[in-house]
Amino acid sequence: MKNYNGFYIDKPVGNNIFSYEDRENKKIYVPKLINGTLEDITLGNEIAFNEIDEDIEIKAKGLENFVNFKYLDKDIYIFDNHNHAFYFWIKSFKEGYFNKGCKLIHIDQHKDTREPENYNVEIDSLDNVFRYTNYVLNVGSFIKPAINKGIFSEVIIMDNSYSFEYDTSEEFVLDIDLDIFSKDMDYIPLDIKINKIRNLIKKAKTITIATSPYFIEQEYAINILKKIFNCGIMDKK
Repeated sequence: MKNYNGFYIDKPVGNNIFSYEDRENKKIYVPKLINGTLEDITLGNEIAFNEIDEDIEIKAKGLENFVNFKYLDKDIYIFDNHNHAFYFWIKSFKEGYFNKGCKLIHIDQHKDTREPENYNVEIDSLDNVFRYTNYVLNVGSFIKPAINKGIFSEVIIMDNSYSFEYDTSEEFVLDIDLDIFSKDMDYIPLDIKINKIRNLIKKAKTITIATSPYFIEQEYAINILKKIFNCGIMDKK
Protein backbone atom coordinates (compact mmCIF):
# COMPACT_ATOMS: atom_id res chain seq x y z
CA MET A 1 0.00 0.00 0.00
CA LYS A 2 1.78 3.11 -1.26
CA ASN A 3 0.30 5.39 1.39
CA TYR A 4 1.44 3.33 4.37
CA ASN A 5 5.17 3.02 3.72
CA GLY A 6 6.35 4.26 7.12
CA PHE A 7 6.57 8.01 7.78
CA TYR A 8 6.76 10.67 10.48
CA ILE A 9 4.23 13.34 11.37
CA ASP A 10 6.12 16.36 12.73
CA LYS A 11 3.44 19.05 12.63
CA PRO A 12 0.74 19.62 15.30
CA VAL A 13 -1.94 17.70 13.38
CA GLY A 14 -3.78 14.42 13.83
CA ASN A 15 -2.44 12.39 16.74
CA ASN A 16 0.59 14.66 17.00
CA ILE A 17 -1.48 17.58 18.27
CA PHE A 18 -1.68 16.45 21.90
CA SER A 19 0.48 18.67 24.15
CA TYR A 20 2.56 19.49 21.07
CA GLU A 21 3.85 22.87 22.25
CA ASP A 22 4.91 21.53 25.64
CA ARG A 23 6.59 18.32 24.49
CA GLU A 24 10.29 17.69 24.05
CA ASN A 25 9.65 15.23 21.22
CA LYS A 26 7.84 16.79 18.26
CA LYS A 27 7.18 13.86 15.96
CA ILE A 28 5.36 10.53 15.90
CA TYR A 29 5.79 7.59 13.57
CA VAL A 30 3.23 5.78 11.43
CA PRO A 31 4.49 2.31 10.44
CA LYS A 32 4.44 0.50 7.14
CA LEU A 33 1.46 -1.69 6.26
CA ILE A 34 2.41 -5.24 5.33
CA ASN A 35 0.57 -8.40 4.38
CA GLY A 36 1.40 -10.90 7.09
CA THR A 37 0.23 -13.02 9.99
CA LEU A 38 -0.13 -12.70 13.74
CA GLU A 39 3.57 -13.51 14.05
CA ASP A 40 4.31 -10.18 12.39
CA ILE A 41 2.64 -8.22 15.19
CA THR A 42 5.62 -6.95 17.18
CA LEU A 43 6.50 -3.86 19.16
CA GLY A 44 8.57 -1.29 17.30
CA ASN A 45 11.13 1.25 18.50
CA GLU A 46 9.45 4.43 17.27
CA ILE A 47 7.19 6.77 19.22
CA ALA A 48 3.61 6.46 17.96
CA PHE A 49 1.78 8.53 20.57
CA ASN A 50 3.20 11.36 22.67
CA GLU A 51 1.36 13.10 25.49
CA ILE A 52 2.04 14.91 28.74
CA ASP A 53 0.26 13.53 31.78
CA GLU A 54 0.71 15.20 35.18
CA ASP A 55 3.81 17.04 33.89
CA ILE A 56 5.41 13.81 32.70
CA GLU A 57 6.03 13.37 28.97
CA ILE A 58 4.96 9.90 27.91
CA LYS A 59 6.53 8.62 24.71
CA ALA A 60 4.54 5.53 23.80
CA LYS A 61 6.08 3.20 21.24
CA GLY A 62 3.86 1.63 18.59
CA LEU A 63 4.00 -1.41 16.33
CA GLU A 64 6.89 -2.35 14.08
CA ASN A 65 4.42 -2.73 11.20
CA PHE A 66 0.70 -2.53 10.58
CA VAL A 67 -0.52 -5.93 9.40
CA ASN A 68 -3.27 -6.99 7.02
CA PHE A 69 -4.16 -10.66 6.92
CA LYS A 70 -7.07 -12.75 5.74
CA TYR A 71 -9.06 -15.19 7.87
CA LEU A 72 -11.49 -17.20 5.74
CA ASP A 73 -13.39 -14.55 3.78
CA LYS A 74 -12.59 -11.73 6.20
CA ASP A 75 -10.31 -8.73 5.92
CA ILE A 76 -8.38 -8.08 9.17
CA TYR A 77 -6.25 -5.02 9.88
CA ILE A 78 -4.09 -4.59 12.99
CA PHE A 79 -2.51 -1.21 13.78
CA ASP A 80 -1.57 0.94 16.76
CA ASN A 81 -3.43 4.29 16.96
CA HIS A 82 -7.15 3.81 16.49
CA ASN A 83 -7.83 6.57 13.95
CA HIS A 84 -6.26 4.39 11.24
CA ALA A 85 -9.42 2.28 11.37
CA PHE A 86 -11.10 4.94 9.21
CA TYR A 87 -8.71 4.39 6.32
CA PHE A 88 -8.92 0.61 6.56
CA TRP A 89 -12.72 0.70 6.70
CA ILE A 90 -12.84 2.65 3.47
CA LYS A 91 -10.23 0.44 1.82
CA SER A 92 -12.05 -2.75 2.84
CA PHE A 93 -15.40 -1.33 1.71
CA LYS A 94 -13.97 -0.34 -1.69
CA GLU A 95 -12.61 -3.88 -2.07
CA GLY A 96 -16.10 -5.30 -1.53
CA TYR A 97 -15.74 -6.93 1.88
CA PHE A 98 -18.89 -5.31 3.30
CA ASN A 99 -21.90 -3.31 2.19
CA LYS A 100 -22.20 0.40 2.74
CA GLY A 101 -24.62 1.26 5.55
CA CYS A 102 -24.09 -1.84 7.68
CA LYS A 103 -23.55 -1.64 11.45
CA LEU A 104 -20.29 -0.95 13.24
CA ILE A 105 -19.65 -2.81 16.50
CA HIS A 106 -17.07 -0.86 18.47
CA ILE A 107 -15.44 -2.64 21.44
CA ASP A 108 -13.40 -0.12 23.39
CA GLN A 109 -12.69 1.40 26.77
CA HIS A 110 -13.55 4.75 25.13
CA LYS A 111 -16.45 5.75 22.90
CA ASP A 112 -14.24 7.59 20.35
CA THR A 113 -17.18 9.69 19.14
CA ARG A 114 -15.70 13.16 19.35
CA GLU A 115 -16.36 15.58 16.53
CA PRO A 116 -13.48 15.78 14.03
CA GLU A 117 -12.00 19.12 13.04
CA ASN A 118 -13.94 18.83 9.77
CA TYR A 119 -15.67 16.33 7.50
CA ASN A 120 -13.76 17.33 4.37
CA VAL A 121 -12.86 13.95 2.95
CA GLU A 122 -13.59 12.35 -0.42
CA ILE A 123 -14.14 8.66 0.28
CA ASP A 124 -13.84 7.81 -3.43
CA SER A 125 -10.14 8.67 -3.21
CA LEU A 126 -7.96 6.52 -0.95
CA ASP A 127 -5.23 9.16 -1.17
CA ASN A 128 -7.64 11.71 0.22
CA VAL A 129 -8.84 9.28 2.88
CA PHE A 130 -5.20 8.70 3.85
CA ARG A 131 -4.61 12.45 4.23
CA TYR A 132 -7.73 12.87 6.31
CA THR A 133 -7.02 9.85 8.51
CA ASN A 134 -3.48 10.90 9.38
CA TYR A 135 -3.57 14.69 9.35
CA VAL A 136 -7.10 15.53 10.53
CA LEU A 137 -8.44 12.62 12.61
CA ASN A 138 -7.09 11.49 15.96
CA VAL A 139 -7.70 8.54 18.28
CA GLY A 140 -10.99 9.98 19.53
CA SER A 141 -12.63 11.35 16.38
CA PHE A 142 -12.68 8.68 13.65
CA ILE A 143 -16.15 7.16 14.09
CA LYS A 144 -18.40 10.13 13.34
CA PRO A 145 -16.91 10.70 9.86
CA ALA A 146 -17.71 7.07 8.96
CA ILE A 147 -21.30 7.63 10.04
CA ASN A 148 -21.43 11.01 8.31
CA LYS A 149 -20.28 9.51 5.01
CA GLY A 150 -22.77 6.63 5.27
CA ILE A 151 -20.15 3.90 5.59
CA PHE A 152 -22.06 2.71 8.66
CA SER A 153 -25.69 3.27 9.55
CA GLU A 154 -25.08 3.13 13.30
CA VAL A 155 -22.45 2.28 15.86
CA ILE A 156 -22.97 -0.21 18.68
CA ILE A 157 -20.56 0.62 21.50
CA MET A 158 -19.49 -2.19 23.81
CA ASP A 159 -17.71 -0.61 26.76
CA ASN A 160 -19.36 -2.10 29.86
CA SER A 161 -20.60 -5.41 31.26
CA TYR A 162 -24.17 -5.01 30.01
CA SER A 163 -23.10 -4.20 26.45
CA PHE A 164 -21.17 -7.48 26.20
CA GLU A 165 -24.54 -9.23 26.04
CA TYR A 166 -25.25 -7.62 22.65
CA ASP A 167 -25.61 -9.79 19.57
CA THR A 168 -27.04 -9.36 16.08
CA SER A 169 -27.79 -11.35 12.95
CA GLU A 170 -27.35 -8.26 10.74
CA GLU A 171 -24.25 -7.46 8.73
CA PHE A 172 -21.56 -5.65 10.69
CA VAL A 173 -17.94 -4.58 10.79
CA LEU A 174 -16.11 -5.30 14.05
CA ASP A 175 -13.78 -2.70 15.51
CA ILE A 176 -11.72 -3.64 18.58
CA ASP A 177 -9.52 -1.50 20.78
CA LEU A 178 -7.33 -3.74 22.90
CA ASP A 179 -7.52 -1.20 25.73
CA ILE A 180 -10.77 -2.99 26.60
CA PHE A 181 -8.29 -5.32 28.34
CA SER A 182 -6.63 -2.53 30.35
CA LYS A 183 -6.63 -2.71 34.14
CA ASP A 184 -9.47 -0.18 34.33
CA MET A 185 -11.68 -2.70 32.50
CA ASP A 186 -10.82 -5.71 34.68
CA TYR A 187 -14.31 -5.60 36.21
CA ILE A 188 -15.43 -7.37 33.05
CA PRO A 189 -14.01 -10.92 33.34
CA LEU A 190 -11.26 -11.75 30.86
CA ASP A 191 -12.94 -14.91 29.58
CA ILE A 192 -16.20 -13.05 28.88
CA LYS A 193 -14.38 -10.47 26.79
CA ILE A 194 -12.29 -12.96 24.86
CA ASN A 195 -15.16 -15.36 24.16
CA LYS A 196 -17.44 -12.54 23.01
CA ILE A 197 -14.79 -11.15 20.70
CA ARG A 198 -14.09 -14.60 19.24
CA ASN A 199 -17.78 -15.10 18.49
CA LEU A 200 -18.11 -11.68 16.86
CA ILE A 201 -14.99 -12.24 14.75
CA LYS A 202 -16.61 -15.33 13.27
CA LYS A 203 -19.62 -13.29 12.09
CA ALA A 204 -18.03 -9.95 11.16
CA LYS A 205 -17.40 -8.96 7.54
CA THR A 206 -14.25 -6.97 8.30
CA ILE A 207 -12.24 -6.61 11.52
CA THR A 208 -10.08 -3.67 12.58
CA ILE A 209 -7.96 -3.94 15.74
CA ALA A 210 -6.05 -1.16 17.50
CA THR A 211 -3.29 -1.88 20.02
CA SER A 212 -3.53 1.70 21.38
CA PRO A 213 -0.13 2.79 22.68
CA TYR A 214 -0.43 5.05 25.75
CA PHE A 215 -3.77 3.48 26.73
CA ILE A 216 -2.54 -0.07 27.36
CA GLU A 217 0.88 -1.66 27.77
CA GLN A 218 1.78 -2.86 24.29
CA GLU A 219 3.43 -6.19 24.99
CA TYR A 220 0.38 -7.18 27.04
CA ALA A 221 -1.95 -6.01 24.27
CA ILE A 222 -0.05 -8.07 21.70
CA ASN A 223 -0.20 -11.12 23.95
CA ILE A 224 -3.96 -10.72 24.37
CA LEU A 225 -4.38 -10.33 20.62
CA LYS A 226 -2.53 -13.59 19.94
CA LYS A 227 -4.50 -15.33 22.68
CA ILE A 228 -7.78 -14.30 21.05
CA PHE A 229 -6.78 -15.88 17.75
CA ASN A 230 -4.47 -18.75 18.64
CA CYS A 231 -6.76 -20.15 21.31
CA GLY A 232 -9.94 -19.30 19.47
CA ILE A 233 -10.80 -19.18 15.81
CA MET A 234 -7.44 -19.75 14.16
CA ASP A 235 -7.35 -23.41 15.16
CA LYS A 236 -10.65 -24.00 13.35
CA LYS A 237 -9.40 -23.25 9.85
